[in-house]
Parts: sequence; structure tokens; C-alpha cells
Amino acid sequence: MTSQRPTFRVMKNGYDRFAVDDAMERYASRIDQLEKKIVLYQDQLVETTKRLEELREKYRDLSDSMDAREKAASEIARVSIREANDIIRTAQQNADEIVREALISARIILVDLSKLYGSADDVKGELEGKLEALMKELEKFRLPQMPDLKWLEEAGNKLQ
Repeated sequence: MTSQRPTFRVMKNGYDRFAVDDAMERYASRIDQLEKKIVLYQDQLVETTKRLEELREKYRDLSDSMDAREKAASEIARVSIREANDIIRTAQQNADEIVREALISARIILVDLSKLYGSADDVKGELEGKLEALMKELEKFRLPQMPDLKWLEEAGNKLQ
């Protein structure tokens, strides 16, 4: 509806009564429409305000839940790092113990090898001595001279 001001015909005792009544009826109808819209808008405002409060409450709950989850994640990360460090420390200690035991075993083996080498050296010296003595004995050993085999042939020829 336009907001033009109505004009009325002037009559004997004032304005045209029917035109004024008609304008008043239109204005009253328009006022009723606007009041209904106001009531509708007020109802919508109440519903929207209620929905806004619900959403705010939901946002607070989500925010609190998110904070709790962040704290839990932080705690889990802290505990995980501590446990990982414990595992690494234990593994390092185990590795150190293994290396220590390997070094002890290697030392024992080296000591045994050194003793064995010394024993082998003694045996070698003893065998060299015996071998030299044997060589000397072999040099002293003289084979008897072989008899002349011609007489054996001659004797064989005579017998035939």
C-alpha cells in the first residue's frame, strides 16, 4: 500500500462521509495487518531468541568438550612421550648390558687364545727340538753297503 495521503471531497457539513469511512476502513485493515505482522514477528523473535540461546548453550558444551578433549590429548601425548622415553632408556640399558657381556666374552676368548698361542709356541719349540734331534739321529744312521748282486746272478746262472 502506498503512503499517499487521501484526499476527500468537501461536502456541506464537512467531508464526504463514505470516502472518509472507506479510508478509515482501509487504515484499520492495514493497522490490523501490521499488528498481526508485529505479533508474528514478535513470536518469531521469541523463537529465534530461544534458538539462539540453545545454540549458545550447545556452543558452550562443544567448547567445554573440545577443551576437555584437548586436555586429554595433551595428557595422552605427555604420557606417550614419557613411556617412549622409558622404553628408549630400557633399550639403551639392555644394549649397554649386551655390549658389556660381549666385551667380557671377547676378553675371555682373547685370554684363552693368548694361552693357546703360548702353548702352541711351546709345543712348536719342543717339536723343533725333537725334530732337530731326530735329524741328527738320521744323519748318524748309516745304511750298510749293499752286497754286489752279480754273484747272485752268477749263482742263478750256474743252477740253471
